[in-house]
Amino acid sequence: MDTAAQTQPQQRILQAAFNMFCQRGIRGVSMDDIAQYLAMSKKTLYKWFKNKDQVVFDSTETYITTIQTECEAFANQTTNAIDELFHLMALTKQVLSVIHPSVFNDLQKYHPESWELWMRHKNSFMLETVKRNIERGMQEGLFRNDLDVDVMARMRLAMIDLPFNADIFPPNHYSISQVQLAVLEHYMLGMATLKGHKLINMYKEVTEEE
Repeated sequence: MDTAAQTQPQQRILQAAFNMFCQRGIRGVSMDDIAQYLAMSKKTLYKWFKNKDQVVFDSTETYITTIQTECEAFANQTTNAIDELFHLMALTKQVLSVIHPSVFNDLQKYHPESWELWMRHKNSFMLETVKRNIERGMQEGLFRNDLDVDVMARMRLAMIDLPFNADIFPPNHYSISQVQLAVLEHYMLGMATLKGHKLINMYKEVTEEE
């Protein structure tokens, strides 16, 4: 569904449903739960959405649109490639602090169309965003000029998935947010020139003081 074409009731339902998915996981929320949370009848809910699959798909699509808008703003408004990455790091921390760890697993197992939507976002928008950031950093002298941009960008996408691997990072010992931020810092430092390292350390000091 085109986000711009959503009616006010649809937006309200999708926002409520997404908040519930973040708190409980997608599998842990039923259409009954959504209707009860909104104090509306299931009949009214089904007037706007034919089933839970549609709610999941449309809320995922709305969320992806929001994320893409924020990422594009970072690319346009930040002062350099490392500044952009630190803004993305803050966004990642914010997202992972509110999203239930089972959400992506639920998408993959029970809502294949929504999972395909997420994968298209990842393998298209996210991949190109990472590539542009690397190229920007190389032009600014912050990242090494011998980097294979495509390989590094695809490696970065694989690194995003890594913290969700419970065999490597058992959730009872590691938080996804903790691992994501450590992995992103390692990624930045691995690409950085001496000038880039100095800038990363400066940003880290500012972030830690905050």
